[in-house]
Amino acid sequence: MPNAFNFSASPFDCLTAEEQSLVRDNVDIAYYPEGAVVLDVGNAPEHLFVIIKGYVTQTEGEEVLATYGPEDCFDGRGLVAGRVSSRFTVAEELVAYQLARSTVKDLIARNRGFGALLFSDLGNKLSALAQRAEQHQMQSLTLARVDQAFLRPAHVVAAGTDIVSVVRIFQDQRTTSVLVSGLPDGLGIFSNTTLQRAILDGRPLERITVGELASSPVVTVRAAEQIGDAMALLLRARVHRLAVLGEDGQVLGILEALDLFSYLANHSHLITVQIEEARDLPALEAAAAQITRLVAALHRGGTRIALVAQLVQQLNARLFERAWQMIAPPDLLANSCLFVMGSEGRGEQLLKTDQDNGLLLSDGYEPPADLQAICDRFSQALAGFGYPECAGRIMLNNPEWRGTVTGFGDKVRGWLLQPQGESLMYLAIFMDAHAVAGKAQLLAEVRQRVMQLATDNDALVARFAMAIDAFGGAAGWWNRLLSLGGDADLVNLKKAGIFPIVHGVRSLALARRIKATGTVERIAALQGEGQLDEAMAQELVQGLHFLMGLRLQAGLAELELQRPVTGNVDPQRLSSLERDLLKDTLSAVKRFKALLHQRLRLDAV
Repeated sequence: MPNAFNFSASPFDCLTAEEQSLVRDNVDIAYYPEGAVVLDVGNAPEHLFVIIKGYVTQTEGEEVLATYGPEDCFDGRGLVAGRVSSRFTVAEELVAYQLARSTVKDLIARNRGFGALLFSDLGNKLSALAQRAEQHQMQSLTLARVDQAFLRPAHVVAAGTDIVSVVRIFQDQRTTSVLVSGLPDGLGIFSNTTLQRAILDGRPLERITVGELASSPVVTVRAAEQIGDAMALLLRARVHRLAVLGEDGQVLGILEALDLFSYLANHSHLITVQIEEARDLPALEAAAAQITRLVAALHRGGTRIALVAQLVQQLNARLFERAWQMIAPPDLLANSCLFVMGSEGRGEQLLKTDQDNGLLLSDGYEPPADLQAICDRFSQALAGFGYPECAGRIMLNNPEWRGTVTGFGDKVRGWLLQPQGESLMYLAIFMDAHAVAGKAQLLAEVRQRVMQLATDNDALVARFAMAIDAFGGAAGWWNRLLSLGGDADLVNLKKAGIFPIVHGVRSLALARRIKATGTVERIAALQGEGQLDEAMAQELVQGLHFLMGLRLQAGLAELELQRPVTGNVDPQRLSSLERDLLKDTLSAVKRFKALLHQRLRLDAV
């Protein structure tokens, strides 16, 4: 039997040496001419086929479901089920390994990962992939447990302890913080930063109790949680320390930001510090330049896409907020809400994209006479940070994207009630709006009014959802995914899969008055309301993250070559497993679109 069998291709790359030997002893080579039907509907397959040369198309009726090329295998599912449900036809002269059914079943029984990657649904395939890569991913320290980092001893004092006594503890124990018990809100914390407030208070320090100035409740994290989640919590809560709790809820120690980020050594803390300490726009620009390098480092380390996106959203939000605070006068800050939209608003942006933002003003507020100049300066600042101006001018320096709660709310309702031109696109973009500075309640009020109009209005929601079909049918994507010979066309992952998932979920969320702006949060809410079953919800979440990961990988490669970032993917540069997962993901997208057509009656629009 041939020794050239490629065990580096999925799913055979998870086999042990003994299992590889079993394959070598039970595999043959088969040849089929162009046009031959290798397997047909209803056949009981006797072999698993692994393509050496040529292409095979999988069809149901007149519809092409997938195309298989070198190193791809088929039909594992039919082999396990005992019956083929599609037709597999040779599109280009085929030479393939054929592995006996008994051998395949033996491998499945021996190796759970092999079976999952061979014939499971998308969710199980991605789960198996994650398990198989666990050893590599653990090298990404963001996946380590919190208690694997350095924890400082927790020193607890009563709320009535005077400040001088606390300072003695600082000196004797060489610490910079103490936990404070006996506070109304539970355990609090007093640090050397808070000590400055005590000194400036003016009273003798021995007469000030620590409970008067302690921050409470203290922000906590469980010892078993991941380091990456602790990092996200630090950024979100804007604190420098976390109290680490054991399984019994007792404090095990204190995790300080500097210790955490020294452990991770990925410079995210430095970016946060740079943003917080920046005193002018050039200093913020220097911090912004570090964000893309952080994304690349996290991706190389195997950090999960959901966490990378979460960190990017939090860093960007703080960056935009600090820039707005530097540019806008205090009165405007106090009477406005700066919001971002699109992937940034959903928390799904990885690499820097065009600006999508707007500005809401309190009703009755008289803005500064130079509001336009203020907004122009902000848009220019973001451009300097690496976020180019939006070609469609969906930015707050465009008067169309700023206004009072009442005025802008009327405009948004008009987009929904009288759809014409690009109004539905504007509505879709606004539905993902997320407040980053100022009075978030202003944005909540506008969104609530839109939700009320959409409820029980099937025609409006259906019109809104129709955009899922804006980029053509699935057959075109299969052809681009694996062209028959020659160079394959690039696949635009946003159009092929990301947008249909995001906008389809957004449409269902609009119909159900779901307030969440992130796609994953919307999916969870829809599943909770019975609008999506568990299997579909899992496929959509994991499929979205898989596509985002592929797009990030392609975008980073374009950056390294100093090319414009498109995020388009060349299927020929994907591994066989990535191509397989991409096919499965696009199949899941197709099923989701069919569900939307049925649920929202899109064919009647």
